[in-house]
Amino acid sequence: MAERYRILVVEDDAAVRRLVTTTLDLHDYAHREARSVAQALLELSSHPPDLVILDLGLPDGDGVDVIRTLRGWSSLPVIVLSARLEDADKVEALDAGADDYLVKPFSVDELLARVRVALRRLDRERAMQEGAEDPVYRNGGLTIDYASTCVQRDGQEVHLTPFEYKLLCLLARNTGKVLTHNFLLKEVWGSALASDRSSLRVFMATLRKKIEPDPANPLYIQTHVGVGYRMMRVE
Repeated sequence: MAERYRILVVEDDAAVRRLVTTTLDLHDYAHREARSVAQALLELSSHPPDLVILDLGLPDGDGVDVIRTLRGWSSLPVIVLSARLEDADKVEALDAGADDYLVKPFSVDELLARVRVALRRLDRERAMQEGAEDPVYRNGGLTIDYASTCVQRDGQEVHLTPFEYKLLCLLARNTGKVLTHNFLLKEVWGSALASDRSSLRVFMATLRKKIEPDPANPLYIQTHVGVGYRMMRVE
């Protein structure tokens, strides 16, 4: 049930904040509000949520600073909700540790879909921490320590962005299965729009550069043209 999830909405625009919180109310999510960087950090420390919906343009600072500070002690999901359209702004927020980025104006249905994706990821992480799943994935020279979100290849740590890490974990948990483009897009981005496939290809290419010994001849991530991708079992 959604009631168990607590969502912090950080937004200084009253109309947008009201739209988001009303939508959350209608779908039985508990929520608290903050209108500035200072209020957000206070809420995060005093009433830890399960997920943060965060605007970047706040009156006393930048939402990216909230993400960086939060990542100092927590990996809870962060969905950025911003009017900033430039790729550089998106990259900065994602590199800082945001899990998703939605541009205003937005569809409430898409926002809810992305909230569900983020919370499913949170549930999987909590289940792993409780011992419901092997906390370490090993495949050839590739290792994923889910508890610490650490990835290694041949004993060397690999630094991944949040999107790259989510893609890798999704493929790893389905080793041997072909995951379609639509499935990957829904699980990671919360939508299956054809326009998002270019983003999927870009993130998959950067992921391969980091984990494959020879990205031109992939050992781990196999492409099924027109269908999707599959994590191969490597001995």
